[in-house]
Amino acid sequence: MFRKLRILGLGLVLFALLLSSCGNYNKIVKSTDYEFKYKKAVEYYEDGEYVKAGTLFQELVNIYRGTSRADKIYYYYAKSMIGQKDYLMAGHYFKTLIKEFPTSEHVEEAQFMSGYCAYLISPKPRLDQAITQEAIDALQLYINLYPFNERVDEANRLIDELQDKLVYKSYLSAKLYFDFDQYKAAVVALNNSLEKYPDSKYREELMYMLLKSKYLLAIRSIQEKQEVRLSSALDEYFTFIDEYPDSKYKKEVDRFYSVTAKMLNYNEEETNIN
Repeated sequence: MFRKLRILGLGLVLFALLLSSCGNYNKIVKSTDYEFKYKKAVEYYEDGEYVKAGTLFQELVNIYRGTSRADKIYYYYAKSMIGQKDYLMAGHYFKTLIKEFPTSEHVEEAQFMSGYCAYLISPKPRLDQAITQEAIDALQLYINLYPFNERVDEANRLIDELQDKLVYKSYLSAKLYFDFDQYKAAVVALNNSLEKYPDSKYREELMYMLLKSKYLLAIRSIQEKQEVRLSSALDEYFTFIDEYPDSKYKKEVDRFYSVTAKMLNYNEEETNIN
């Protein structure tokens, strides 16, 4: 019985403290003493109470606009947004800080964080990758501006990860045309992917799909276009075999060669007769 009363008493004390805390915070929100409000906002931030800190800093952004403390307000507000996992808003304020306060002591960190925030909201490879490219550009600019900073290694690691996502996106986009038997569009997309990312880890598969697309496009073509397309497929075969002589696709592509060469010889003989 005594233990239950003790637990109940402790709960009432905690509830009273919570009410008191909420009451104090509401007073701070309503206060027009902005120096006091700024001090409490920093305290909330340092204590990890990012929602409370962010609410106060959001108001202070406008109050201190044009003052010597404005950049610090932007900085703390952006950091508070990170604490709330609102990376889009955080990135926006880091970029604003860089633009409006280029001599601020926080610019170096803001440059890295603007790229990092974009990295955190970079979508899955199948989706549009504009934000991924934005992250790469911001992180690369950070490396260029601060090549000896301790965060350069991390920035390079993040860029590599983001580049892999772009490579995979390019691979998926090109493969989609191939999978849906749209071989003319596949040839264009596969060539673009190989040109843009020549060191892609999907290079062998991309080159195989390119060769097969050209082969299937050729053998299904109307007579007027067939010879040119067969020749293109044959050239693609030699390019593929030269680069991957022991490819896992060798048996299949050798068949492409055999059929293509036979059809070209037939066409040549027919042309000579005519």
